[in-house]
Amino acid sequence: MPDRLKMQDPRTLYPGPPFPEQPQPMPGLARKMDPVPDHGEESYRGSGKLEGRKALITGGDSGIGRAVAIAFAREGADVAISYLPDEEADAKQVIALIEAEGRKALALPGDITDESWCREMVEKAVSGLGGLDILVINAARQQFRETIDELSTEDFDRTMKTNLYALHWITKAAVPHLPAGASVITTASIQAYQPSAILLDYATTKAGIVAYTKALAKQLIKKGIRANAVAPGPFWTALQPSGGQPDEKVENFGKDSDFGRPGQPVELAPVYVLLASQEASFINGEVYGVTGGKGIA
Repeated sequence: MPDRLKMQDPRTLYPGPPFPEQPQPMPGLARKMDPVPDHGEESYRGSGKLEGRKALITGGDSGIGRAVAIAFAREGADVAISYLPDEEADAKQVIALIEAEGRKALALPGDITDESWCREMVEKAVSGLGGLDILVINAARQQFRETIDELSTEDFDRTMKTNLYALHWITKAAVPHLPAGASVITTASIQAYQPSAILLDYATTKAGIVAYTKALAKQLIKKGIRANAVAPGPFWTALQPSGGQPDEKVENFGKDSDFGRPGQPVELAPVYVLLASQEASFINGEVYGVTGGKGIA
């Protein structure tokens, strides 16, 4: 049994701050982080909960998306991941991990702020996987700005298009392909409920994702499709050192959680597996907070 699955104190299960200084250019690579995040490469074990399913995950190269891709493959699903071309090095690792489970893996590099690419990406996923019944909208842009004066229209527009517009474009393209029993999962954030002053645009999009998902759930359940959101707190991903937080905050990232450390991506994966699986057959329009004790109220 992997050490992570043995009963132990959750406060010391993974490294805590202080972390070394490690600034990266956006979008950031997981392999360059110290410590390297645990996405479940060695520790996640599946049990066939998604046998035969076909999933598209945006932002599947690193962080939460990577952990979800690994978990889905080990639960028996074929998986397509989308990512930026600059993230190819991390994405290749994920593709190899999916294929190592004997599952079909599909790499879809491109920029989801381009509406035409969003439509093309969905079509390629459907064609390459032979269908689609799990959609995970996870890719996000987070770049801190200390004051509203520093938040340019270009910044605001890019964040909105990455986090909200792409959500709409991809979902709209995917819905006609989703059968009854399918699942849509979005990634919100504790920032939707407890916004940080330096994440004005990011927090706004995450609140929008909550509202969008709840409204979408009411529409899609009429087709037998469920839609839910996951709202993480501080998780150790490449989003943070690549401009998502100031360097000094990265050094102490997760210190104020109840655990005294940030969460690792693998600790979120089981929530996505649940929401994607038939075991969640009566779960719809919900927001699952995984915030290290901070709550989402």
